[in-house]
Amino acid sequence: MRRFSLHRFVSVIATAAGEFWQRADLLLLGLCTVAAIFSIVIVSSTTAYMGAQHFIIIQSVALLIGIVLYIVFTFLDIDIIAERREILLVFSLLFIATLRFWGASGGTVNRSWLSFSWLPFSIQPAEICKITFIIILAKTMSIYRNKISSILTLAQMLVILALLVATILAVSGDTGVALPYVFIFVVMAYVGGVNIGWFALAAGGAIAAFPIIWSEFLRDDQKNRILMLFDPTMDPDGGGVRFDTVRSLISLRGGGMTGQGLYNGAQTQSGGIAAQHTDFVFSAIGEELGLLGCLAVLLLLLFIIIRCIYVGVKSGNYMNRLICIGIAGMLTFQVAVNVGMCIGVLPVIGLTLPFISYGGSSIVTMFAAMGIVSGIRMRPAPDSTARYIRPNLGMI
Repeated sequence: MRRFSLHRFVSVIATAAGEFWQRADLLLLGLCTVAAIFSIVIVSSTTAYMGAQHFIIIQSVALLIGIVLYIVFTFLDIDIIAERREILLVFSLLFIATLRFWGASGGTVNRSWLSFSWLPFSIQPAEICKITFIIILAKTMSIYRNKISSILTLAQMLVILALLVATILAVSGDTGVALPYVFIFVVMAYVGGVNIGWFALAAGGAIAAFPIIWSEFLRDDQKNRILMLFDPTMDPDGGGVRFDTVRSLISLRGGGMTGQGLYNGAQTQSGGIAAQHTDFVFSAIGEELGLLGCLAVLLLLLFIIIRCIYVGVKSGNYMNRLICIGIAGMLTFQVAVNVGMCIGVLPVIGLTLPFISYGGSSIVTMFAAMGIVSGIRMRPAPDSTARYIRPNLGMI
């Protein structure tokens, strides 16, 4: 009996492995793995001055866990998970709310991390819950897709967004972590077919509410980070609000075309760049690998984003398409903001570079998200009523 059971187990594993090899998105897995391996190398260099071993181990373990989750989520039917969207929403809110009790600042004024003495790494709930948010929103839009621009449908969508963003701000105070949720919402709503008039109305409302947001909800340090982009007289010596940006620009300029070499960056190896293995890892790449290294990283991330969009466009299912677009939007926003703050054209808000920055939560979450995309590619589900994303050409 034992031999029979073992034989059956091996047979099931072999069948699953064969199906994964034939039908999973191996190209996407390869791109993500290359990016994560590069991350281990650059994290090794950026943390060498303070002992890199711990960081390398955490990043390597996160990569292995990420690959396992990629495989698991490839085989999971995301529609079954999405059917429990109410449970997903409650889980997300409670998970983020745990920061109120066990949140750690991680060296900043925000409490965005769960840190326990018995864990060798910290967990960022809002990072993980971006995936559940995308699934919840996509399922809600799918249910009401025939009246996607109605007030009631938009109200439901906005309530989901407001609950998550308000919870993040209330328990952690981290505006930077909350912003991707807003961008994801806008992208998915637009691609999902929400009438453009609602976007114009929302833009007008945001402009009208800006003075109140500025005076009542932004801290002085947040205001200064924005003002410095428009006022060159602010902190001309670079010793205050411009400090991080100035050090970042010095590193990028110092790298030139080909860089100073791994483990040889003048600022990187002395720890001269703020958060050089997380938020400002792009600056460290620029110093040690130069402009060519930066372009290679951006191209790699661009290929991952394009692959997500491609899978979504090829999917015949409205909800699955929105999930892929939401994940692509999440990646696009983080890459754009991270690079923008490193080159000094956007305020510093503490968003990491996907797949590249150090962080177990980020790596694992990204691989799980890519696994969902792979699963959508493995199980195309035609949906002839999904006319909002792909118009019926026969009617034009």
